[in-house]
Parts: sequence; C-alpha cells; structure tokens
Amino acid sequence: MNEPDRHTPDPSDPTRSERFREAAIAAELETGEREPTRQKAWRSSMLRMVRMGFGFSVVVLGVIMMPLPGPGMLVVAVGLAILARDAAWADRLLGKVRERLPSDADGKLPRSTIATMVLLAAAGIAASIWFTVGDINPLDVILFWRN
Repeated sequence: MNEPDRHTPDPSDPTRSERFREAAIAAELETGEREPTRQKAWRSSMLRMVRMGFGFSVVVLGVIMMPLPGPGMLVVAVGLAILARDAAWADRLLGKVRERLPSDADGKLPRSTIATMVLLAAAGIAASIWFTVGDINPLDVILFWRN
C-alpha cells in the first residue's frame, strides 16, 4: 500500500537527455581520441553523430540516384567514405563498392567516367529545375521532337 506513485518523477532521477549526454560522453572517453575534458568529449561525440547522419544522407541520395541518370554508385562511395571514418562496416562495404566502380589499371576512376557522370547528373538536375520552375510540360517537349 505504501508504494511510491510511478507517475510522479523523482527529482533526483536524470532526464532522458541527461542520460543520453552522459552515455555519449562515457562512450567517447572510452573509444574516442582520448579527449582531455568532458566538454571536448561531448563536442567530439556530437560531431561524430552529425558526420554519420550526413554520411547516411549521402548514401541514401546515391541509392536514389542509381536508377536515374547520374553518378549513383560514385555518390554511394562518397557517402561510405564519410561513414568509414566512424564505422568499420562502412569501410568494408566501401571496398566492395570500389570493386564495382569502373577503373583503369591503377585502380583509379578514369577522368572521362567522372566527367560523364557529372555532366549527366548536371543535365538531370537542370532538366528537373527547368520542368519544375518553368511552365513547361515534359510531354510537350517529347511530342515537339516527334513532329
């Protein structure tokens, strides 16, 4: 009968954000670059989270670009390179992606391939902006070329 009410928070209990902050600092101090202060450890862990979020966004963008004209596989490789700094699995996957990219005898991507992918991506972006911003119907353009 004398049980404490489970719905009223105990003022001595840390909030969820405080527990998250402490866990991130503890993990960074254990696995990071041995930051001298807790504030630098917190900053480093937040930078790592932002970098990983950006890397995931670039990978997702690359996956979306794969069926579209543009350098989808190259964008995935860039995203994995960003993630590889913080995640070992991304480094292993980056090796597999590099094997699938066209390369010359040195293992580098030829400049002509890079130029072609960049030009195709730029053309696709320009066309989508042209059709979106302007009052141009893509079907009219296709039918104009048929006549």
